[in-house]
Amino acid sequence: MATVEGVKTTETICSFCGTGCGLIIETEDSKIVKVKGDKNNPSSHGETCVKGALGWGYVNSSRRLTEPLIKKNGQFVSASWDEALEVIARNFNDTKTKYGPDALGCFSSSRSTNELNYLAAKFMRTVIGTNNIDSCNRT
Repeated sequence: MATVEGVKTTETICSFCGTGCGLIIETEDSKIVKVKGDKNNPSSHGETCVKGALGWGYVNSSRRLTEPLIKKNGQFVSASWDEALEVIARNFNDTKTKYGPDALGCFSSSRSTNELNYLAAKFMRTVIGTNNIDSCNRT
């Protein structure tokens, strides 16, 4: 990590897939301004795919959610995490009871770590009882 003329650089690993490409993230005023490959990374040698190099715009978006939302009377309203998780658990359970476990599925994210994707698959298979799990880890 270094700071040059107001720009902070941070070495990290890309989170789009499990390859482990190295990235150098440049931030200014706590906002990402540039991403480039880390030449010292043994996995990628400074190369990045288009997702790793350009797929970070969502991080600075003012449209990002900052709290859970649930639907009440047809409108999304702010909720606590406990309330949101209760709604999710109740709806999963109701759907599973009414239609069976294969009525549910999970689309995991390549932005998550491999460990979190594994956990999502394990949850769907052992708790929900379905193999309906996929992710966008393809290019």
